Amino acid sequence: MASEGWRPRGRLAAGGWAPCLALALAWALGWALGAAPPHRCRPDAALLPPPLRRLAGAALLRAAVPRLRGGWSPCQLYRYRGPAAGPAQPNGTGPCTRGWHYALPAAGLRSNLVTQWDLVCHSRWKVPLEQTTHLLGWTLGSITAGLACDRFGRRSAFVVSLVLAVPLGVCVALAADFTMVLVARLLFGAALAGAFLSLYVGRVEMCDPPHRLRVTVVASFFWIAGELLLPGLAVLCRDWRVLQGAVTMILALLAAFWWCPVLLLESPRWLLATRQLDRARKTLQALAKGSGSDPSSCHQQSLCAELQSLSEGSPQPRYHAVCEIFSTRVIWKNSVILGFAAFIGSGIRHCFARNLAPHLPHFFSSYFTLVGTEATACLFVFLTAERFGRRAILLLCTVLTGICSLLLLALTQYLLECIVLTLSVVGITTSHAVTMLGIFFASEVLPTVVRGASLGLIVGASFVGKAAAPITAIPNSRGFFLHHIVFASFTILSILSIMLLPESQGHSLPQSLEDGERQHRSPLFHQPPREDRVPLLTTPGSQHNYSNLTTSTTSMKGSMVTPSEI
Repeated sequence: MASEGWRPRGRLAAGGWAPCLALALAWALGWALGAAPPHRCRPDAALLPPPLRRLAGAALLRAAVPRLRGGWSPCQLYRYRGPAAGPAQPNGTGPCTRGWHYALPAAGLRSNLVTQWDLVCHSRWKVPLEQTTHLLGWTLGSITAGLACDRFGRRSAFVVSLVLAVPLGVCVALAADFTMVLVARLLFGAALAGAFLSLYVGRVEMCDPPHRLRVTVVASFFWIAGELLLPGLAVLCRDWRVLQGAVTMILALLAAFWWCPVLLLESPRWLLATRQLDRARKTLQALAKGSGSDPSSCHQQSLCAELQSLSEGSPQPRYHAVCEIFSTRVIWKNSVILGFAAFIGSGIRHCFARNLAPHLPHFFSSYFTLVGTEATACLFVFLTAERFGRRAILLLCTVLTGICSLLLLALTQYLLECIVLTLSVVGITTSHAVTMLGIFFASEVLPTVVRGASLGLIVGASFVGKAAAPITAIPNSRGFFLHHIVFASFTILSILSIMLLPESQGHSLPQSLEDGERQHRSPLFHQPPREDRVPLLTTPGSQHNYSNLTTSTTSMKGSMVTPSEI
């Protein structure tokens, strides 16, 4: 019997976890495509005086390229005065005239966007432009997919986003010029964001309170595993077009398999909240079968009878627009606070990562360090947020982020190097925890009828925060110090606002706008848990009240969301 129950539960869990591997590969692709390898100008014999034009090898380099501490000048060549009687001596420098020589491979690739179009020196600003454009694509996709989730369903938005990502990924791989890369990467990021957001919302809505955080953290570890696979895949592919094609092929396989409803069911919460009772009955029956429940049991028969009686009046589906939250007070407040927290956690992370850059000059060392801090943050949230509550841990992580930021901002030049590195690592870890927990917290306090669109705005805010970081990397930019001050100030403001949030640990997911408005701020550490009743209506006297859930389907979903049983 154990093996019979394992298969359906394992299949349903894989439907919510396995796609994170492919989406993480596509997300991390930008790290490898934009990695700038060490480079220097190619010597130009035409700029040398006649006696030096016959030189070759190291002698030619010494005569043509200025020598700097640690290597050759990346962007300058010597200039010589006209013929003179004495030995030829350079009298200045000028830009490269014959291109660049790159120390390859870069991030495991022998060719990437930087080497393909010489995005160095005077064209170096195009790399941050590409990164910012891609992140803005994720922002656009999060908002658009959120609206689609609430109108067409979580599963539909996920599948359509995946299907769109495949041709867009092919367009990136076949891009003929840099402008085409910008446009294709923008749209590719939007499609990936749509798949990520719809999967996230659907996965949360398939869980009961004791397992929501656990299932989300396991999905995060699948995401981290996908990020760790990218360097190895880059080493195997060697060329950026091949790497992009390989990731796109993985997405195509994912779309082909996840087209089957067995792996990813539509959210029954959303179907019931929007009065789609016929679809809800079919989905709940499939969910009961996948969870190993007996369809002929009295429990299942009473469930089907209740849904049948509610659907006799043929109620029309009722969808809600995201603009409706502007007329609310509690939902709007929670959305702004958690969106602000996600924005700060993503934006301030670059301030800490920049302190590590001089000590991690190689791509792989910096990449694995950042991914390692993500794993540490996920583990910390998993071990603490279920014990002490979402709000308390979000407040703690925000406080630690603010302290590290202020100390580095004011005392970097007076602190020992080891202390600076420690503060930077702690700051990166806690800032990632703020972003992760802020998004998860929002998914628990936002009502089902607008959860997709509202969460899309919050996830989009986090990507806007990430997009602020590449702008400070533009050459001759003096914005990093201002960037750090602004985000450190925002962190202090976020600490004050987090206290206004309700606690969601152990509470049911709100279904309607009225449910969301009834959430009130409670004591910081004392939270009496309430069981989640998934997902059927409680008010037998009102066939049009779709806001509350009864105990009818608790046994359906409780078995398939326990990772320890899978």
